[in-house]
Amino acid sequence: MSDPDSTAGPETDVDLDDLELSDAEQAALHELQLGTEHVHRAYGTLLEFHHELGHAMDRMGDAEDRLREAGHEEWADALRDEHLPAGAISDEWTFELVEEFSGEFLDEVDTFEEEVREELADGVDHVTERRQKRRLRDRAKDR
Repeated sequence: MSDPDSTAGPETDVDLDDLELSDAEQAALHELQLGTEHVHRAYGTLLEFHHELGHAMDRMGDAEDRLREAGHEEWADALRDEHLPAGAISDEWTFELVEEFSGEFLDEVDTFEEEVREELADGVDHVTERRQKRRLRDRAKDR
């Protein structure tokens, strides 16, 4: 069995030294993986937007009730008829944006990154970070 610090990780027995990965390929793969991680962060932000807007709409629904109680039927009707049923963007509700983003864009980006990683690095994830971990641990041992 190989040295545990030289392997790619618990999910694989691939030795990092066995990867035929040029510096340019490693850099490209690293940038692609960072970009993919940012796409996931953007998805999280989109989910946060979806939840925040949902809470806002709930409060506006409460405002409709309070306006009606206060005798302002026209304002309450405007909230009910114009603002509450409206979509957030181009008449789409945020759940539709979340579904489209996750079901299309996010899935496609993930699949592309996995295909590139499989081809360039035998599927090993975070090669740059794994190599950095090994270098830092080797440096500490050599001290």
